[in-house]
Amino acid sequence: MDIRPNITRSLFFLSIFYGGMVCIAGVLGNKQVSLGPISAIGTWVGVGPLAVEAGIFAFLLLVAVSSAVAELNGPDVARRLVLWGFVPLVTSVLLSLVVLALPASPSMEPERLHAFELMMSGTPRIWLGGIIAYGISQILNVTIFSALKRGGGKMLWLRAAIASMLSQIADTLIFVTVAFYGVFPIRELLVGQMLTKVVLSLVLVPPLIYFFVGLGRFLDRRRSL
Repeated sequence: MDIRPNITRSLFFLSIFYGGMVCIAGVLGNKQVSLGPISAIGTWVGVGPLAVEAGIFAFLLLVAVSSAVAELNGPDVARRLVLWGFVPLVTSVLLSLVVLALPASPSMEPERLHAFELMMSGTPRIWLGGIIAYGISQILNVTIFSALKRGGGKMLWLRAAIASMLSQIADTLIFVTVAFYGVFPIRELLVGQMLTKVVLSLVLVPPLIYFFVGLGRFLDRRRSL
């Protein structure tokens, strides 16, 4: 008798990919990137040239993957995927703290050590803000994406874009408020980050959702694992 769980190939692959993006997003967030010609939009609304932490690209992949899992396996499975994502997220934070606390080798170049500590260090408020924002925004994305499907299930690109935009606005509000409120004025940071994430959601998420759903359906043409 086969007692293996009924995990589809697409769910197996997308879950592994999702866990990897959860871990790398915080590391990529240490670099601010310009959006090229799109940056001028910020100047038009009075918040300066748009820029965004590079971790947004990993988070948009998370949005696309969780939406694809909801499309292929239902919203309940997608929500469980988001909740399981706390495991690699919290583990990576704790492991980073442990490694930072360990003494460095005397042979390690001071410049390399300083760069590592600068990149990997974060205040408790930044860690907490990232964890809370991840959970709420990703659950919100799956919920909105799935709710829009009840109207007929068509226009995949539009459902994905709307869910991504709203969840990324929530992500920015939560993270920036928890991490930086009271430290410095956050109004321009909030507006700039939300505007940037809305633009990127419109540009990047629609093709990504089609890619991951198409990949999932291709993988599922073969028998389950």
